[in-house]
Amino acid sequence: MSDYSIRFSALGRLYGDLALARFRRSHVAVVGLGGVGSWTVEALARSGLGELTLVDLDEVCVSNINRQVQALTDSVGHPKTAVLAQRVSQIAPECKVNEEAVFFTEQTADSLLDRRYDFVVDAIDSVAHKVHLLAEAKRRSLAIVTCGGGGGKLDPTRVVVEDLSKTRNDPLLTQVRKRLRSDYGFSKFSRQKFHIPCVYSDELPRFPQSDGSVSCQRERGADYRLNCDVGFGSSTMLTGTMGFILASVVLNRLALALEDDASAEDAQSR
Repeated sequence: MSDYSIRFSALGRLYGDLALARFRRSHVAVVGLGGVGSWTVEALARSGLGELTLVDLDEVCVSNINRQVQALTDSVGHPKTAVLAQRVSQIAPECKVNEEAVFFTEQTADSLLDRRYDFVVDAIDSVAHKVHLLAEAKRRSLAIVTCGGGGGKLDPTRVVVEDLSKTRNDPLLTQVRKRLRSDYGFSKFSRQKFHIPCVYSDELPRFPQSDGSVSCQRERGADYRLNCDVGFGSSTMLTGTMGFILASVVLNRLALALEDDASAEDAQSR
């Protein structure tokens, strides 16, 4: 039995041997390696993926430790791409990892997307860059899954998968939908799906207050971004759940595509 089979045969007994073989030859890009994307990389590496492209310019900072898998005392100050690539090599030595220490922007879009991917995972928390990635993926007919914000959410059991057009209680996704409709021609009809699966929490966000308490109400003048210093609070339980579900969506879609191909071949042979 090969080393790969020893490491990942349990996946074959779950998804089937043909699906595992599909995972082994699949290439997935994860764009954004923060509290959500880093756990997606972890799950995909432990699922026998053949190739991963990791996209993020950030370095690990101390305040990442509460929610990012690559954030350890010894990794602070190092590029997230490099730290995660090293981690993947320890989990799945056969997996090819491409480190792209850049942010996804309009300027880097072509160089990052002009290659073959079986799936793209959008874990960006910047509205402008997130919108551009989603629009470019649709234009290029790339399979993509996106996610909402992990900040300000407390209950991991409220994380669900829904079409991007149907999400609620997520300020980030509200802005994303608005921009896709106004700037990229996505349907303005609420009943019209975008056909982009989205992992998000439908829980109402919890806003930190200046007196140290939290509330379901915004505090006037407060900055509610999720970053290393201020803004929404966050926890591994929530962001990790989102990251794992993103990976699950990818694996299920890859396995389903294999079944669809087999059904098409069977239909043609009749």
